[in-house]
Amino acid sequence: MDLMRTISIAASGLKAQSGRMRVIAENIANADSTAATPGADPYRRKVPTFVNSFDRELGAHTVTLGRIRPDQSDFRTRYDPAHPAANEEGVVKLPNVNSLIEQMDMREAQRSYEANLNLVTATRRMISRTIEILRA
Repeated sequence: MDLMRTISIAASGLKAQSGRMRVIAENIANADSTAATPGADPYRRKVPTFVNSFDRELGAHTVTLGRIRPDQSDFRTRYDPAHPAANEEGVVKLPNVNSLIEQMDMREAQRSYEANLNLVTATRRMISRTIEILRA
């Protein structure tokens, strides 16, 4: 049944966006963390990837959360010689997480999640109405 296939495809999108939101939430939670020892690297931002694969059982392409890779951009730095994580020059390395970018990514993931959820809801409503018509 094509409607069940539609629900399965949307469910794969829900699961992928849910995983993406977990990664973004972890980035936001660690946006201000520093290294445990002086001169060490702080938290490095994580970037989720997606994998498009063909599901033979469904006969359709689905999406899954792929490898979560570290963002290789430079760390932010701040001069604070009194900080416990400061190196010999008094510079503290801060995570390469930009809270504004993370918030925008989170909003995009939420909207994608909501779109997939709306698709599941509409499909379920169509199935229910079809059953009602068949009963009449």
